[in-house]
Formats: sequence, structure tokens, C-alpha cells
Amino acid sequence: MAKMCATGRRAAIGTPGRPLTGWATLGERTPSVEEACRGMPLLLLCVVCTALPRFIRADACEDVSMQDTVSVGQPTAFHCIYPLPTSGKVDATWYKYPRKIPVSKNIQSRIHQDQNWILFLPVKGEDSGIYYCDTNDTNTCPRMQVNLTVFKKHWCGTSGNSQPHVPDEYRQILYVGRDDILICPLNFPNSFHLDSVKWYKDCKEIEGERFISRRKKLLVKNVSTEDGGNYACQATLTYAKQQHTVLNSISVNISSTLIVDCNITDAWGNTNPRCWKVNNTLVDVYYKESKRIQEGIENYTVSQGHMFYTVNITFLEVKMEDYGRPFTCHAGVSAAYVILKLPVPDFRAYLIGGLLVLTSVAVSAVCIYNVFKIDVVLWYRSALHSAGPIEDGKLYDAYVLYPKPQRESHSHDVDTLVLKILPEVLERQCGYKLFIFGRDDFPGQAVVDVTDENIKLCRRLIIIIVPEALSLDLLRNMSEEQIAVYNVLIQDGIKVILIELEKVKDYTTLPESIQYIKQKHGAIQWSGDFTEQSQCAKTKFWKKVRYHMPPKRWPPSPPVRLLKHTPFDLMDSKREANVGFITP
Repeated sequence: MAKMCATGRRAAIGTPGRPLTGWATLGERTPSVEEACRGMPLLLLCVVCTALPRFIRADACEDVSMQDTVSVGQPTAFHCIYPLPTSGKVDATWYKYPRKIPVSKNIQSRIHQDQNWILFLPVKGEDSGIYYCDTNDTNTCPRMQVNLTVFKKHWCGTSGNSQPHVPDEYRQILYVGRDDILICPLNFPNSFHLDSVKWYKDCKEIEGERFISRRKKLLVKNVSTEDGGNYACQATLTYAKQQHTVLNSISVNISSTLIVDCNITDAWGNTNPRCWKVNNTLVDVYYKESKRIQEGIENYTVSQGHMFYTVNITFLEVKMEDYGRPFTCHAGVSAAYVILKLPVPDFRAYLIGGLLVLTSVAVSAVCIYNVFKIDVVLWYRSALHSAGPIEDGKLYDAYVLYPKPQRESHSHDVDTLVLKILPEVLERQCGYKLFIFGRDDFPGQAVVDVTDENIKLCRRLIIIIVPEALSLDLLRNMSEEQIAVYNVLIQDGIKVILIELEKVKDYTTLPESIQYIKQKHGAIQWSGDFTEQSQCAKTKFWKKVRYHMPPKRWPPSPPVRLLKHTPFDLMDSKREANVGFITP
């Protein structure tokens, strides 16, 4: 988007992150002196403003006060006059408040004055306080005051308790994509001689071709985002034939540089002024304090009787206040402006993050459900399932099929489980109705008829497996079991619950029908000990059995008991009432 003051002239703008490209073509007419000097009054005003403070300095001078924090053990120095004088001699005397005794000038003292400097070689914890100096020069401020705070900070490889929340002493900025420098802050008089400087980053000495140490400067070539972090410079100084070590910590932030070019085409011999302005003020004047936005050096080339100029503007740091503000490139009476716009939000990161969160939640939910699936299903049945009967034409919830082992111990365990524990837990505690062959059939009925008829009236089939049955070829000579298994395999509506009285290691010796049931439905291993503790529906084993049984509320609703009604003769009641009636 471009805006021009006259027709027939072109201008181009750039977008944030790349140079402004294009050309602004000016007319062939040479501007008048008045037009060429339109930008001159502002320049003249700047000259007057910079010169004026020299004449009013003495009247506006006030005491200078500063605060400084120094780490214990650091050599430290403060000058009495700020900024430092460039010529002339000024005598100063340092004191510590509230005493009015001058600081010693003996160079052997740990705290002493050298010329106009106060030196701490080194600083100790008891040195915290206010120090001030007086001068005999009427052209300088009469007093310099320093509020010194001493703290403990342990560096890499040391131990101890440091004072919390103490920031790094210095902060500097490196700009991405170019060569930049870090400076080791050393504020000492000329009587100190710098011997050497070592640089560290994250407690490791800096090495590599990209880093070049030149006295107190560190050159960083081709700065990248990885160059940010915590730096430290260790300088060795010699003073009065004694060496002192200064260790300064520097917090380095990385900043990107935005450069916008203004390309201008002008006729040969024209003297149109070319510059960047913001709010009708030269950029260098508007940002003279922070210097984060600067106008670059003008470059030009000559071709075919025309002058091609390039004037850039450099954003060392872009702030929110810069967005939406027009930065105008002026070339005589023509102008073009560029406006920085906020980048379009990138929702991909949020989308990916949201998908990752949803995936994590889903995976966690599946894992939790697999672990607590049985408890969740049983809770759902107890809380929300109807307590009424199931209308599916079935009379029984399960048909119990069990072998008749020849060994007395196994036979007793099977009978105890089938005839005592199963009815106690599933029927009495859970409210299920079981059909157990030998208990619920009528005497004299044929085995085949009983099994064939009743298994069709059951919703589940419970098969009890014992290890002894493996060697006896289970179901080989039991016609009712054969019929039951046959019906289960051909009827999809019946679900099988396989219960192992003991761990069965090998199913290959069992009939294929049992192997098929094991593969399709799995098996539940009995973990009880035939005591009363095993007859609780809340144990893990019975929860698994209840999970595979038809849905039913637990605990079951108590049965409704009807009051017994005894008929009586209405006339007899009346007669009894008349007999008992007393008249006055």
C-alpha cells in the first residue's frame, strides 16, 4: 500500500521480514530552492536544541544519585563525576554516609580513593551503604551519591546459599543473522591494566571459530537463536602490582532485525532530500534515546542519466506500538509509507496441541476402562439398569454344566462349588436363577429331554472344568453335556462362561468344542478356598462371573411380601359391634 503526494509518481512498500523493494520515480523537473529546503527548518531546530544545554547546564545541575548491586568478592570502582570529563582537572573527595571522614587514599587499603575514583578491592558484605563525593568545580554537579548493595552470588562449580531473586548484573542483545559483539563491563580508572579476558556460556568456556575474543569484546559471527543465554566474562586486572579478578554475568537476549529498503529513481542533478520519517519527525531524531529504529546509509548508482538511490530503515527491535504506525520514505515532494501488520495467528500449533491432548485423553480413557472395565459395567448395571424381569421368554439366567470326577477330593470340591457356593452367591446374593442338573430336574425324566428342553430356556451356559477331566476325556460319555455343547455352538444367543476349578495348562486334549469355547469366550479361574470368605459377590472372581452374566441390578431389590388376607363375615362383625355398644 502506498500513498503519494503527487500524481505520476510511483512508490513501493515492503512487508515485515523482508526489504522494501520497488522504485519511486520522480519527475524530470528540478525543484525550486523553496521545495528543496522544506526539510531544513527541522534540521536547524535540532542544532539549536543540542547546543542550548551547553549554556544552561550550570543552572539546571542537580546532585547525581545512582544505585548499584555488586557481588561479594568483586573488585568495584565508582567515579565521582558522571559522565566522565573529557578535559580539565577536577578534585573530588569521597565519604561514606553519615560519617564525614574522607575515604583513605592509601593504595594499600582495601577501600581507598584513587584520583576521583573510589575503589573496593574487593567488595565485602559489610560495605553496603551510601557513598558520596564532593567536588570543587562549579561547572559540575556538587555531589555524586552511590547507594551500594552487596549480595552473595555463587557461580558455577561453587556451593552455598545465594541471595534469591538476584538478576544478572548486565543485559545485552545480539541480533540474529549478522556479526555482533558482547562487551565485558569494566569500569575502572586508567591505572588498572587489563591482562586477559575469558568468556563463558552456561558455565562452559566458549570455544569455536564463530567466537573471537578481542580484549574486553567478544565477536559472535552469524548470530543465531541458540546464542542467547547466560554469559560470563572473567577479566584479570593488574593494579599497584597486584592482580584482581572481575567476574561479570551477562544475560544475552536474541533479537531479530527487520530492514526495509526505500528505492528511489531521480533525474541526474536533482537535489531532492531523501529520508525516513515517523509522525513527521526524522526517524533518527524520534528514536534518539532507544536507537532501536535507525535510518541507514544512503547508497546510489548511476545508469542512463538517472540516479538510483536506496535508503533503508532498520528495526533492531519491533514493539507492539510499531504495528499500524506509518513509516514514511520522503524523496522531495513524493512519499511512500509502509505499515507493519501483526502476523496472522498460526493455529496449527494450537490444533496439533489440541489433537495431542484429545489423543492422550482418549488413550488414557481406554487404558483406564480396560483396567476398571468390570467395575464400571457392574456399577452401571447397579445404578441405571432396570430392576424388572427380562422379557425374552427365558426362565433361567444360566444352565450349570459340570463333570462328575472319580476322585473323591475333586468330586467334593465340584459339588461344593456347584451345589452350595454358586447358589449362595448367584441366586441368593445376586438374584439370578440357575438350572443345575440333578437339583432342578424332575425324577424319572430322560437326561436328553431335560438338557435339551432346559438349555433353550437359559441365557447363559456355565461349564465347570477340572484337571481330572482331561485324562477321563471330558464329555465323552455324558450325553447331556454333549447336547448342551452342541446347542451352545449352533445357537448364537447363548453365551458360555468357562470356569476352571484349577489352572488348566493344556486344552489340546479337550474336545474341539471346549477348545472353541475357550478361544472365543476365554476362561475364569477359581481363586477361592471354599470358605465363607469366598462366598462374597464383591470378590474379584465373582465380579468376573457377574460381568459375563445377564445384566441385573446389584444388590437385588428385596422381594415384595403380600399381607395374608383372611375373609370374615360382615354380619358377624356388625353383631360383635352391637354387642359391644353401650348406650347411655
